[in-house]
Amino acid sequence: MDKHIEIEFKNLLTKSEFELLRSSLNFTEGDFQTQTNYYFDTANFQLKQQKSALRIREKNGQYELTLKQPHENDLLETNDILTKEAAEIAINAKNLNQPEFLHHELFFILKENGISLEDITLFGSLKTLRAEKEYKGGLLVLDNSYYLNEEDFELEYEVSDRANGEVIFKKLLAQYRIPIRETENKVKRLYNRKTSL
Repeated sequence: MDKHIEIEFKNLLTKSEFELLRSSLNFTEGDFQTQTNYYFDTANFQLKQQKSALRIREKNGQYELTLKQPHENDLLETNDILTKEAAEIAINAKNLNQPEFLHHELFFILKENGISLEDITLFGSLKTLRAEKEYKGGLLVLDNSYYLNEEDFELEYEVSDRANGEVIFKKLLAQYRIPIRETENKVKRLYNRKTSL
């Protein structure tokens, strides 16, 4: 079990802005890896109401269960490695009410927040082509995501120092004349798309 505070800045991009950053920052085709996020919530989206998110992420045949919860201006991220078997059972059954999950610390955290394991169900998935690069003391991420017949492009910057990271991120956007866009996280974009169809 791993817990850490996630401090990140994000900005949606147009396809041409994405291509500009990809070439200017020397990202190659080989830098991009495919990952798929499977998002879980209750039928009435209690996690969303609590500004939290629960997902299983598959990347390179590895599976990780992650709970994100609000923490001051940032997010508290709690991660746990899953076996392939446990992850596939949950994804195929579209729920986490499986013997493999009953003793995960994450579900005790959810229970404390009034959410029962029996009520959690898979509500959507999102596939991302992701490339990462160290950049001025942080991690710069280019994402190209696909979900519900939608495609979007995004720049993220993960840092340990919020104030310094924000300055660097805004300078980078200004350097490439990319407007600052209010950008919701991936689970919210998936949810918004799902409810608009």
